[in-house]
Amino acid sequence: MTERSPQFSFEFFPPKSAEGMEKLKTTRDELMRLNPKYVSVTFGAGGSTQQGTIETIQEMLNAGLDAAPHLSCIGSTEENIRELLNQYIGMGVKRIVALRGDMPSGMGDTGELHYANELVEFIRRETGEHFHIEVAAYPEFHPQAPSATADLDNFARKVKAGANAAITQYFYNIDAYLRFIEECNKRNIEIPVFPGIMPITNLKNLARFSDMCGAEIPRWLRLRLEAYGDDMESLKAFGLEVTTELSQRLLDAGAPGIHFYTMNQVGPTQTVMNNLR
Repeated sequence: MTERSPQFSFEFFPPKSAEGMEKLKTTRDELMRLNPKYVSVTFGAGGSTQQGTIETIQEMLNAGLDAAPHLSCIGSTEENIRELLNQYIGMGVKRIVALRGDMPSGMGDTGELHYANELVEFIRRETGEHFHIEVAAYPEFHPQAPSATADLDNFARKVKAGANAAITQYFYNIDAYLRFIEECNKRNIEIPVFPGIMPITNLKNLARFSDMCGAEIPRWLRLRLEAYGDDMESLKAFGLEVTTELSQRLLDAGAPGIHFYTMNQVGPTQTVMNNLR
């Protein structure tokens, strides 16, 4: 049996201005040198960044990258999703990250599809095997899940619906990922589950993101980061050291690769990737 090389991928978000797009092009060009398998582009709550996602995906495709748009179903209709799928097929997109998505505040209509497994089923029904479909996984469990078992049941439904692979929410507790994989194996879930990694560069931002998505910052890590105070250079160096060690341990433990949440920045992801290599 031939051992496969780890697969690396990068996530970006749609810029809000022409200046932001130019900066993203520079980031993209730098990170392309690391030969990612593909890049993904996020999709705002309720489709709020839909046009930006499409434009950013087109830029990535023009640069020769395999580009995967995020597609969420909450707040959308089947017809809108069908039109998007057809547009992506016309653009040459071969990969999609299918998500339930978040409901924007003030929006009352959840749409015709309520869960990610329903979205995956719809994509397969409409487009067959055209798209390689990634879905989300939550080693520390989705914050809205009623229980750990219910969350695993939900993940299994997405896989049964036709998902090819999964990307996890970011985490800093490797045991959570390893236990999640163990539970998947017990259920005969065999799709690759790629750890999502958020390079640590700023405690305030990390804490804010983590509070929103339910990702745990281990107590020892939070206290170490807090101890640096306003010494942002030392905090960043330590954070990237921790991120590198976590990534290496995951690969050593058999993870199929790493999906980096780049936050549209070159340095952090580049540093971790260079450290790994």
